[in-house]
Amino acid sequence: MKNKVIVVVGATGGIGSALTRKAANAEARLVLVARDKDKLATLAEELSGEVVIIPTDITKPEQVDALFKQVIVEFGQIDALVNAAGAGVMKPYSNVESADLDAMLDVNLKGSFYTCQRAAELMQERKSGHICNVVGILGKHSMPMASAYCASKYAVVGFSKCMAEELKRFGVKFTLFYFGGVDSPFWDNVSLKVDRKKMLSTETAASAILYALAADPQAVPMEINIQPESHLFF
Repeated sequence: MKNKVIVVVGATGGIGSALTRKAANAEARLVLVARDKDKLATLAEELSGEVVIIPTDITKPEQVDALFKQVIVEFGQIDALVNAAGAGVMKPYSNVESADLDAMLDVNLKGSFYTCQRAAELMQERKSGHICNVVGILGKHSMPMASAYCASKYAVVGFSKCMAEELKRFGVKFTLFYFGGVDSPFWDNVSLKVDRKKMLSTETAASAILYALAADPQAVPMEINIQPESHLFF
């Protein structure tokens, strides 16, 4: 991990912030990405080593382009991209409004696609790189009240696998993370009744991502599925 340039999208979220702390301790060089500049600055102050903050709205392709141009200016390369940003709307399918669906597709699908696309172009040139998409278990299994959310996450799985096939000959690896419920701020604005005490911790999720990033160069951890014991999908 030492000196690897890791771009963490959604750095101020629960999983993202936990990962940045672990990666900083492993002496990685970090690019923190989120929309809120003040939150990024606060997080950066807590971290040791080389840290750059780049406020970005990943739903805007022009901002994503500017993000990766700045990464190259700052570090000259990108070794890994971690997409940990996400938005959630949980309600019956009949109550899903167009704005709900747009929000899910814009952030979860389009935002992830734009960042993967731009990062992959740079990795392909170097013939090396690792893209980690935090999909969540609802990108693999369905659940009532999650039709719009599942639609966006299943789509992330689809494009990730297609890109992995196209890029494997260039040494670009993909890892998909199917975490079960993670006790993070994601749930603060979700109306479903859930027992957050039984969820995975953000530390557990971050450790799994760090494990994948630190794997031997010839190893490809393609999918990592971790769920809380209290709520398992098979």
